[in-house]
Amino acid sequence: MGEALTLAFQLVLAGDADLYEIVLLSIYVSITATALACAIGLPIGALLAVLRFRGRATCLVIINALMGLPPVVVGLFVYLYLSRSGPLGFLGLLYTPTAMIIAQTILIAPIVTALTRQVIEDLHIEHHEPFQSFGLTPRQTIQTLIWEGRFSLLTVALAGFGRAIAEVGAVMIVGGNIDHLTRVMTTAIALETSKGNLPLALALGVVLLIVALMVNVIAHGIRSRWIAGQNV
Repeated sequence: MGEALTLAFQLVLAGDADLYEIVLLSIYVSITATALACAIGLPIGALLAVLRFRGRATCLVIINALMGLPPVVVGLFVYLYLSRSGPLGFLGLLYTPTAMIIAQTILIAPIVTALTRQVIEDLHIEHHEPFQSFGLTPRQTIQTLIWEGRFSLLTVALAGFGRAIAEVGAVMIVGGNIDHLTRVMTTAIALETSKGNLPLALALGVVLLIVALMVNVIAHGIRSRWIAGQNV
């Protein structure tokens, strides 16, 4: 184990080409999926937080249930849609980074939506009376609340990114873990461990832990800054 860890750190510090190719693809796929999930989840979450309509409770139950979607099930459904016999098979997206982005987006969009709804709803309760006195429309209310909660919503986005970059089941199914094409950190760790290539697996694990740590540090910093700003 000690020898494998030593070799792993050597790979990281030496800038191994294969290692960093996998890392960069992982970050690209996860950032893109997070951006798409935020584009979907932020407005839906804000609408659910501000508007009151028939069926809202059902929508909330569905969104909360979708937060626990099994990754392999998501991967299976995306696979069926993108396979040659599926309705989107003509696009030729299966076993590409795009398919992995789609799967990750489906997984983290409900998380972003639910967390956004909670953040915006808390702010809406706090500012409901002033907004009523100003006569703001629902659209103006949502825009104001999103701006007011921008730091908390950025933390939500970082949480989505952390969930995306740690995903393995769905991206394994739709990406195929193809070398130099769809191999990301989590799938590579699983493959290299099964092959007995512990140095590369540990190197990828170290990088993944560093990325996860950085995401948490950034989220904590943003949250602390927001709280400090609120107390000023």
